[in-house]
Amino acid sequence: MDMNMRVKAVVDLGAIRDNMISMKKNMHENARMAAVIKTDAYGHGAVQVAGALEDLPFLWGYCVATFEEAQELRQSGIKKPILILGYTFPYCYAQLVEEEIRPVVFRKDTLKELDETAARMGRNLAIHVALDTGMSRIGVKPDDSGIDFMKAALACKNLTVEGIFTHFARADEESGRDATQRQFDLFASFNKRVEEELGYHIPIQDCSNSAGIITYPQYNEDMARAGITMYGLWPSDEVSRDIVALKPAMSIYSHIAYIKEIDAGTPVSYGGTFTAPQKMTIATIPVGYGDGYPRSLSNKGNVLIHGKRAHIVGRVCMDQFMVSLEGIPEAKEGDLVTIMGRDGDETISAEDIGRLSGRFNYEFVCDLSEKRVPREYIR
Repeated sequence: MDMNMRVKAVVDLGAIRDNMISMKKNMHENARMAAVIKTDAYGHGAVQVAGALEDLPFLWGYCVATFEEAQELRQSGIKKPILILGYTFPYCYAQLVEEEIRPVVFRKDTLKELDETAARMGRNLAIHVALDTGMSRIGVKPDDSGIDFMKAALACKNLTVEGIFTHFARADEESGRDATQRQFDLFASFNKRVEEELGYHIPIQDCSNSAGIITYPQYNEDMARAGITMYGLWPSDEVSRDIVALKPAMSIYSHIAYIKEIDAGTPVSYGGTFTAPQKMTIATIPVGYGDGYPRSLSNKGNVLIHGKRAHIVGRVCMDQFMVSLEGIPEAKEGDLVTIMGRDGDETISAEDIGRLSGRFNYEFVCDLSEKRVPREYIR
């Protein structure tokens, strides 16, 4: 790593490809995958991740959260389908049609406006229906009202119902097996009703998220949406790590900016929440909560220096934090600091950081500031 860099996140695109291939092995042969790269690919870089996966033969396309995320991918040259997983506002409907970006639908006014927009442009737009089987977030209900919505969708002359999806709310919990089974049963029975009552087979039926891909391969249907596991991170501690092999894709590095000795009784950082119990050597690391490093790791987080754990002392500041160099006498200014990743026999994972900070791994990587923490991509 460049000794002049304050902080850097290194993203291994090869690890992300390997994780996708590893998950695919736990699915039936004909099932496809969609790569969930919303929130800038969970902080890993959506354009770069999409480009690294585009040629995978089992990859159907990509899932994002907003039109702007979809448009960024199209403008970067991504050709495969892109699905917006949340509600899409009308201001961009014409661009959806123009750029063949799939919206998720669950409101009749959305159907009407999309159909009218596509008609004016002389085009046809593929849409996916959201079905709410227990998440209570978005989606039509799997009952008569949902069938009525499907009738309306199928009646739109300029829209094609390409897919339908639901989302498991508790697939990452050992105690969530019955709830996940109920969700799948509702999903399957609704799709059966659509076929029997409306005479239409929805081509893409998907319900599995990352936890579903690992724990419930029997539910993967036509397609599964791979999210957090793409990046080598785990949906929860309750998901078995023996089924699918995953490699963490991101590591974060900094350097020691300053080393000083302090006397016993010397307070460190804001509020003096740590006071040196004896004479000690501390190092200042030029990273803080302004970069997305959790302030809640004050006095309990750690980093790796020369393959050894250095514990945070005092409060994490906006741009800096301090660590004790006890047991690391060889440390000097400019030395590499591993904030997340492996150094020698020691590893700090996103799960470790999430657990210690009272957050969780998704939140940490998503909140890592793109402006302040540059990404370096390797294969």
